[in-house]
Formats: sequence, C-alpha cells, structure tokens
Amino acid sequence: MAPYVYLSRPLQRRLQRLDRKTRDADIRVRCRVILKVHQGMSRHAAALAVGCAPSTAWRIVDRFLLLGEPSLFDGRSENGQRKVDEDLLQGIREILMRRPPDYAFSRDTWTLELLVRVIHEELSVLLSPGHLWRVLRQMRVRWGRPRPVVACPWKAARRKRRVASLRRLERSLPEDEVLVHADEVDIHLNPRIGPDWMLPGMQRIVVTPGRNEKRYIAGAYDSKSQRMIYVEGDRKASWLFLNLLRALQDAYATARRIHVVLDNYVIHKSRIVQATVKRMNRISLHFLPPYCPEENKIERQWQDLHANVTRNHRHPTIGALMQAVRDFLDTRYSSYRGLCVR
Repeated sequence: MAPYVYLSRPLQRRLQRLDRKTRDADIRVRCRVILKVHQGMSRHAAALAVGCAPSTAWRIVDRFLLLGEPSLFDGRSENGQRKVDEDLLQGIREILMRRPPDYAFSRDTWTLELLVRVIHEELSVLLSPGHLWRVLRQMRVRWGRPRPVVACPWKAARRKRRVASLRRLERSLPEDEVLVHADEVDIHLNPRIGPDWMLPGMQRIVVTPGRNEKRYIAGAYDSKSQRMIYVEGDRKASWLFLNLLRALQDAYATARRIHVVLDNYVIHKSRIVQATVKRMNRISLHFLPPYCPEENKIERQWQDLHANVTRNHRHPTIGALMQAVRDFLDTRYSSYRGLCVR
C-alpha cells in the first residue's frame, strides 16, 4: 500500500531535524505523525505510536496535505503580538501583591472574575477567566490559606537592631560557649488534621479520642551541632522551663557560657525564673522581639515534629504518643532528655 504522505528526501531530513531540535511539543508530535505516515503507517497506527489521539493524527495529515510544510507550525504565530507577555505577567504579580480593597472593592479575597476586571482596568488587557486561570498556573500562583500573624509592636528599626545583635552573637561565638534556641511545644492526644494523598472517591478517616489529653515539651535546639535538649511536663509552667535550663547545664557541662535565645512567653520571665537564672552563672537569656517566631530556629524543628508524629496520628493513648515523640527526637537529633522535677 502506498503511504498516505510522500516526502522528498530533503523534506524528510528537514522534518527529522526539526523533530530533534524543537522545544515545542506540538511541533514534535506533528513531525512524528507525518514521518510515520510517510513510512507506511495508517493514521490510527501513527497516533498510537506517537501517543496522541487518532483524531489529532487525521487533522495533522489533512493539514499537511493541504498546506505542506508550513502546516507543522502554529498558525497563530502570524496573529501579531501575544496578549500575555512579560510586562503583563509583571503587572499581574503587582496586582496580586495587593488586596481588592486597594482597588475600591469591598471583599478581601481575590476571585478570577475580580482579577479579570482589575487587569482590564489597570493593564488594559481583557482576559477570560479560563485564560487567566491558565496564566496563573503558568506563573505558579497557588490557591492557599493565609497565615495569621500578630504584628510586632516594636518599631522596625528597634526590631532589626535586636535581631542583628543576636545574629552577630551567633556568628562570633567563642569555642567554649554555645547558643541554643528555646521554646515549648504542645502535644495533644487529639490528632492535628493535615493533608494526605488519597485515591479518587476516598477520604481517610482519623479516629480522635473522646477526651483530649495534653503534654508539653520544653526544648533547646543547637543548630551548630544539630543537638536537641528537651524536658517533658504536664503543664506549661515556670518549673518546666527551669528543668530545661538545668538540663542545658548538664548537657553542656564544659561550656563556659550557654546563651539561650527565646521568646517573651510569661514563664520565661517569671520571678522564680529570674531569681534562679541569677544563681546560674553560666546561663544568659536573650529575648527576641515580640511576635517574631521566624527568628527562632527551633520553630522549624517543631513543625517537623508535628509533620512526622502528631499529624493524623493513630496512637490510642498519650503515653504511646509521647513515646513516638521521644523516638523521633532521639533519632532525628543528637538529643539529651532532662529530668522532670517540679
């Protein structure tokens, strides 16, 4: 049987070269369909070999028979300047950095329809919601939940000075001194519900206890040696924090001074803590600006703890859950667990 498409030797070589060098997947598919039909395959067989729909292969061959080699390229290339260019993408980024009330709209969240209106008014480009959705996916814009934060009450200059001084301290630390970041974490028997991969039509069930129980861990993270010193307790109280300070003295028995960077939680500044720290000659407390958890390196370690242990967990008792927490900390870090003394 004669092939549906006849290619001269020079044309066949040009198509083979274009197939190898083009970065456009559509052009590559068109070249391969034409080459396979030229070799004697049916259009249906060529579609199966290339991996496209049979109707696509029929359309490619019909266009090639009608228009020849130019049919391999996108006919829209002659339509003039593209509507979506880098200037438009930058304009959309600037719009998304702001909120709808900045453009005299009452709602506080963006919708595709609202973005279409603002883009038309601000950038003089009219996109359909479907087209805008594809553009946002190209820009890797995601639909997600905002993160609630409390603004630091300090002035920006004061906050930056304090953060910079703590960073300088960490960089210029003598060999016989250590610096740790300290904080507490709540462990709930009620699982933290988080996302998971699920098959279509299936939703995972996480059984929660009828009555919640809590435990608390006070930890200090040494980022230089990847070490975690922690103590456990059933209350988040001053005695729990003091147990952590004693554990730090035991874990770093040879250190001349132990610098503890921490937040302004009330148990870190109570009278009993202040009096005890005065007697601990090797302990120095350095307080972060209020509401700056991103500057406390242990926060990231607590996120990993929740992701690996407490999220969607199935432990039936608080004892089993705490054992899983200990196993994770002891495996993940060079950890030291202090005594729980009231």
